Amino acid sequence: MATTTETTTLPAAPARRRERGAATGLRRFVFHLLLTVAAMVMIYPLLWMLSASFKPIDEIFTDPGLIPSTWEWSNYSEGWNALPHPFEKYIWNSMVIVAGSIVGNLVSCSMAAYAFARLRFPLRGMMFAIMLGTIMLPIHVVIIPQYILFNNLGWVDTFWPLIVPKLLATDAFFVFLMVQFIRGLPRELDEAASIDGCGYWGTYLRIIMPLCMPALATTAIFTFIWTWNDFYSQLIYLRDVDLQTVPLALRLFMDSTGTTNWGALFAMSIVALGPIFGFFLAGQRYLVRGIATTGIK
Repeated sequence: MATTTETTTLPAAPARRRERGAATGLRRFVFHLLLTVAAMVMIYPLLWMLSASFKPIDEIFTDPGLIPSTWEWSNYSEGWNALPHPFEKYIWNSMVIVAGSIVGNLVSCSMAAYAFARLRFPLRGMMFAIMLGTIMLPIHVVIIPQYILFNNLGWVDTFWPLIVPKLLATDAFFVFLMVQFIRGLPRELDEAASIDGCGYWGTYLRIIMPLCMPALATTAIFTFIWTWNDFYSQLIYLRDVDLQTVPLALRLFMDSTGTTNWGALFAMSIVALGPIFGFFLAGQRYLVRGIATTGIK
C-alpha cells in the first residue's frame, strides 16, 4: 500500500514545480512588461525634446513623429550664439556655483552629521529635531529675510548668496543622510582611533570620512542636480546678464512678445542636460549604495 502511495505522489511533485515555475515566469514577464511601458512613458518627453531640437520651427508642434522629416542641425549653432554671450558663458557660471555648493555641502554637512552622530553635547536631541524641522520649510518662507540680509551685505548680483549658505550646513536633508550613515558605523572604530591618539578631528578626517564615501557621493550628486536646475534662487539674486546661469539663459530664449526660437531653445536644453547625465552616470553606483546603507528606502 505504501509503495502505491509513493508511485502516485512522486510524479505529481515535478508537475507542481513546473506549474509554479511557469506562474513565476509569467508574473516576472508581466512585471518587466509594465516596467518597460512605464519607462517609455517617462522617457518620451525627453525623446520628444531631442527630436524637436533637430526640427525646423514650423514642424516642432505640427509633426508628432519622433523622427524629423528635415534635420535642422543649425538649431544648435544658433542656440549657442543667440544670447548676449555664447552659451558656454552660462555653463561656466553654473559650474562655479555648483562646485562651490558641492564643496560647501560636503564639508559643512559632514561636520554637522559627525557632531550629531558621535559627539555628546547639551540639547543635541532638540537641535537635531529643529534641524529636521527645517526640511518642511519651503524656500518661499525664508527668501525675503535672506534677500534683505544679503542685500545689506552687498552680495546681491554676486554668486555669494548661492554658495555661502552651503558652507553653513543649511541643507538638513544631507545632514540627516550622513547622520544615518555614520550611526551605522561601529563605534569601536572611534575607540580604536582614540587609543591610537586621534582626537575628534583626527577621527573625523581619518576614520569617518573615508568610510562615508557612498554618503558623500550621494550628497554630491543631489547637490549637483538640484543646484544646476535651480531657477528660483538664481532668478532672485542674479540680475546681471554676465552672471546668469543655464536655467536663466534658457529663459532668455522666450521673448516677452511671444516669439520664441523653439528649435534653439530645445537644442540648448539638450546641451544643459549633458552635465547632469554625465555626473549621474559617473556616480550612480555610489548613489545606490549610499541610499541603501542609510535606511532611506
